[in-house]
Amino acid sequence: MQDYSGYGQPPAGDDGFGGPTSPFPQGPLPPRPPRHRVGFLSYLAVALAAGALGAGTVVALYHPTSSSSAAPAPSISAAPAAPATPVPSSSPVPLPSTAPGTSGSAAAVLKKVEPSLVIVNTTLQYTSEQAAGTGMVLNSTGLVLTNNHVIEDATKITATSVATGKTYPAKVVGYDVTGDVAEIQLQGASGLDPITAANPATVKSGISVVAMGNAEGQSQIVPATGQVTGLNQTITASDQGGTVTSETLHGMIETNANIVAGDSGGPLANTAGQVVGMDTAGNDVSTPGQQSAAGFAIPIKTAMAVGSQISAGDASSTIVIGYPPFIGIYIGQGTNPSPTAQANQEQNGSGGNGFGGGGFGGNGFGGSGNGNNASCYTSNANLSVPQTIASVNSGTLVLGTICGSPAASAGLTAGSVITGVNGQMIGSPENLTAVLSKYRPGAHISLTWVTPSGQTKTGTVTLTAGPPL
Repeated sequence: MQDYSGYGQPPAGDDGFGGPTSPFPQGPLPPRPPRHRVGFLSYLAVALAAGALGAGTVVALYHPTSSSSAAPAPSISAAPAAPATPVPSSSPVPLPSTAPGTSGSAAAVLKKVEPSLVIVNTTLQYTSEQAAGTGMVLNSTGLVLTNNHVIEDATKITATSVATGKTYPAKVVGYDVTGDVAEIQLQGASGLDPITAANPATVKSGISVVAMGNAEGQSQIVPATGQVTGLNQTITASDQGGTVTSETLHGMIETNANIVAGDSGGPLANTAGQVVGMDTAGNDVSTPGQQSAAGFAIPIKTAMAVGSQISAGDASSTIVIGYPPFIGIYIGQGTNPSPTAQANQEQNGSGGNGFGGGGFGGNGFGGSGNGNNASCYTSNANLSVPQTIASVNSGTLVLGTICGSPAASAGLTAGSVITGVNGQMIGSPENLTAVLSKYRPGAHISLTWVTPSGQTKTGTVTLTAGPPL
């Protein structure tokens, strides 16, 4: 996952955010731990009772091999890296239903649940990536429940109904980063069948379950049978991209059903076709003295409770309604206020390669192809550390600006150092992230920066809507 200190405004006609005129509830965004999006996040499973650590668990989000010039992130899962085949959005396309080799019992559950599922495909323009996951329909007009990590950083989201094969553009209703839950709304949808949630009291260790999802980005729902092997588990997500931050999810359902990349946001269902949880993470490594845990799911009661809060527009310290603010810069991560140190960190490959937190910017190394000579970037495909940076002792180094963004329009360039926001002094990238996270799209902020040539400038920047965090 990535933090954003300012994404750029999407190109005209490809606005996955609802556009700068979309309404955004006021109120601060929750704090966002700095994280770098790499194809997967590693999960360490912690058994609460035994206190033992399992290893090798990964978020079940599928990332096809990128066709861009950016180096592909290393895969740490068993899922093959074959590119997913996107479903065209121009006309309904029937999706294959039951996967080859599906058992009779699994096929029966699949038949009940599959009509209420969608295939989610996302474009992450600013990090030169694509991703694929799954979603569960909550009402007839296309409100869909999924994981936050399925839609985070997405500049475009589409969802294809498994029941009809029709593809819809989707907008983010809201998300909970700490709980890894999100809701999206399919545009123009009607007549969809919602999932049926199981009674939480019936979810016990040993019951038979079927995990379903867009396994390995195949654009079809693949079932995997198993049993619930544990309840109320805690898993900690750590970044395989080299950052030290992590997030923890509590109260998870553990299962030996084989949850794989692409299953994220899909259902874990009982034999009656009732959903007991939302697939979130998978594991292909056994723990000494314990059975191998194949996957983890957020209890459906927990996920739907968060979804209800999002639908009600009830923002909180953890729940964001709509989209985060966006100024359109790539920055580093961390707490070091020295721009020179930030540049050295990125040059050595130990930076966060993110966008800064709360919708502000990041680094991600990789832009639109002009390297150090680029005036702006459309992605991180050729982003590199600026050869010349402003000579100041403290502030946030701008590694690059996104073309068409508020920052680019204001005149910020690679090598500039941001020293103030609305009169408040700015130091490290983490500091800038925290300050900007207090604002919402549409807000006007006064930005102070020093150019690579040493000039101090102040300008007004209007925050736009950025990719979900």
